[in-house]
Amino acid sequence: MSTTTTKKTTLRAEGFSCPSCVAKIEKQVGRLKGVESVKVHFATARIEVVHDPALASVDELVAAVRKAGYKATPSAF
Repeated sequence: MSTTTTKKTTLRAEGFSCPSCVAKIEKQVGRLKGVESVKVHFATARIEVVHDPALASVDELVAAVRKAGYKATPSAF
């Protein structure tokens, strides 16, 4: 049984304007080691990521969104 501790991080995204952008972000963030799931909410510009913070930090999640061509910032909700 694994003892990895996953947490859910919500990011606020800026700059995406089409549904295909969602797939691009999900693919880029989903590639990170330690990321279990990525869900982009197009209407609210939120990205919910379930990840192991020891393997994928919040900064790395933000960097992956940036690499996909968009800006993201950590959000409290």
